[in-house]
Amino acid sequence: MALKAMRVLVVMALVAALMQLSQALGIAQFRRIAAQNNVTFMLVFGDSSVDPGNNNRLATTTKGNFLPYGKNFFNGRPTGRFTDGRLATDFIAESFGFTNAIPAFLDPTIKKIDLLHGVSFASAGSGYDDLTANLSSVLSVSRQLEYLKHYKIHLGNLVGVKKAEEIIGNSIFLLSMGTNDFLQNYYLEPTRSRQYTVEQYENYLVSSMFEDIKAMKSLGATRLVVVGVPPLGCMPIVKTLQDQTACVESYNKVAASLNSKIREKLAILRRTIGIKAAYIDCYDIILDAVNKPKKYGFTETAKGCCGTGTVEFGDTCRGLTTCTDAGKYIFWDAVHPTQKMYQIIARQGLESLDVNALF
Repeated sequence: MALKAMRVLVVMALVAALMQLSQALGIAQFRRIAAQNNVTFMLVFGDSSVDPGNNNRLATTTKGNFLPYGKNFFNGRPTGRFTDGRLATDFIAESFGFTNAIPAFLDPTIKKIDLLHGVSFASAGSGYDDLTANLSSVLSVSRQLEYLKHYKIHLGNLVGVKKAEEIIGNSIFLLSMGTNDFLQNYYLEPTRSRQYTVEQYENYLVSSMFEDIKAMKSLGATRLVVVGVPPLGCMPIVKTLQDQTACVESYNKVAASLNSKIREKLAILRRTIGIKAAYIDCYDIILDAVNKPKKYGFTETAKGCCGTGTVEFGDTCRGLTTCTDAGKYIFWDAVHPTQKMYQIIARQGLESLDVNALF
């Protein structure tokens, strides 16, 4: 019996080792193909899921540039990232060999050399709907694209206009948003809910996304990665407000439906405007971690690490005590994932990317 159990353990260890090897090979292959196609950096657009600190420079209360945010970032300093450390985009850039942290374009300390590794124009609180950004006084996608124009000028001054256009044409554009359109707009504000049903609003959002991507294309984008919306009903704050202990299924259905429409629209974009586009399904990645926490080393799935973990995020998280080990938590605050969860999203997202859709 002991021998049989030992064999089982050996087999399990081998399977785990093979899985890790296949993951490493997948990312290594992607990195090699990117290098072969002169993809040297990433340009990021979106909301708090990918904002490394642009909101620090805006007249908005939607900020995370104070402790305990950044507690596990390099040197334990807050940067404006709404998590304890790095974001998924930081880990993706590191996997490509670009940089270990994507800087915010509005960061006054940004160095010229940083421009050669890519930047983020994302703004926490933003969404596909311009009204969403306006509600929080943050950067809409159209404003983020205006800053892309400024970036192109800076890059042109650094390497020459022709080389700058070549670099941007070879880069990967990444777009991640949609959460705020529902949680901070549709479900809280009366305007859109009076104008649209949930399904109509989803259609409105993907149509807005379509126009944003066309604008990116006109500014030189040729490769695009779109990150889907997470399972909204699993966020601690949603469960608290809905007085539920399990994930709120109605919210998750909305997120899944919107993601389905996003994927359909991306297929149309590939056919109509010729942009190369791939999709990262963060919904299934996070949901799998919630349902199978031990698989990832998590012990807490229901609440965040900051404060009570049930309602605090942004300014209400300021200066609060945190859990002892954020690596055991899926959520850092009542809305945003921990650095560890972002690292998992980055790794599994890269492994699942359709290489042929981008190159």
